[in-house]
Amino acid sequence: MTNLTKIPVTVITGFLGAGKTTLIRHLMQNPQGKRLAILVNEFGTVGVDGDILKSCADESCPVENIVELANGCICCTVADDFIPTIEALMALPQPPDHILIETSGLALPKPLLKAFDWPAIRSRITVDGVIALADADAVAAGRFAPDVAAVDAQRLADEAIDHETPLSEVFEDQIACADVVLLSKADLAGEAGLAKARAMIEAEAPRRLPILAMTDGIIDPRVILGLNAAAEDDLAARPSHHDGHDDHEHDDFASVVIDLPEITDPDDLVARIQRLAREQHILRIKGHVAVQGKPMRLLVQAVGERVRQQFDRPWGTDPRRSRLVVIAEHHDIDETALLSVLRG
Repeated sequence: MTNLTKIPVTVITGFLGAGKTTLIRHLMQNPQGKRLAILVNEFGTVGVDGDILKSCADESCPVENIVELANGCICCTVADDFIPTIEALMALPQPPDHILIETSGLALPKPLLKAFDWPAIRSRITVDGVIALADADAVAAGRFAPDVAAVDAQRLADEAIDHETPLSEVFEDQIACADVVLLSKADLAGEAGLAKARAMIEAEAPRRLPILAMTDGIIDPRVILGLNAAAEDDLAARPSHHDGHDDHEHDDFASVVIDLPEITDPDDLVARIQRLAREQHILRIKGHVAVQGKPMRLLVQAVGERVRQQFDRPWGTDPRRSRLVVIAEHHDIDETALLSVLRG
């Protein structure tokens, strides 16, 4: 039985753009009478997701309960960043009833779970559950699940071929560590896409998992909170490609921050981002942009060629500065080319 005096933590993982922030916003709006705290980890130095969540702060989750770790992957900065941050949240005048952790899209959840065994926090906190989000439309398209028959054929033809890519390993590790998998953007995938995505995840999962469809981050919180999984005590059931390794490097990925002048046409910027996704294989772009004549910030979030934009709030006293975080595999980052396309 889980010690009920421990503060439960839900780890929300998932690939870039799977909808983690949208899910957390829904949980903030439906806290089930709980006082929440949120720890957001981003790959790159510019906080976007944390800023979005702070704009939704209320009495159930005040601004001081929302903390960003934006200088590295949380699974690699446990001692320096994660443990002190968790201790600070637990030391708040009104400690949270439940903590939500949004990992970066590149984070491996298992090293993070191991951190909950640290003596400084083990007696005071427990992993209620690991929720993995998977973009149903993307999974159905086969982007992160290898074709086993094709791989076997390649191995027979050439034993030197390594079919595993860094992206597939991250995806598989996130699924393997999960207690519940949420198929996000179900409306885009359709029934056939959902069925295909579900089958592919079932093939990757090391054990039987609940796999639930979700659109716009909306799901009953009772389904994913209060699982009492004590995941930190269940590591053996959560295999990882990186088991046996002491650390987890992100040399395969890189992020750069691009500063832009004010723009006049948001649709033109969307077209430029889509061009980058096609020509330079950019994984993710997110940030805020100043639009001439508009008093509000334009929030831009892109996953491949899928770009979403919306005016989220007035600039107010903040400087009108357009900054985009661009994430790609290391060999696909060419800052000069990025600037050329984005700035025109």
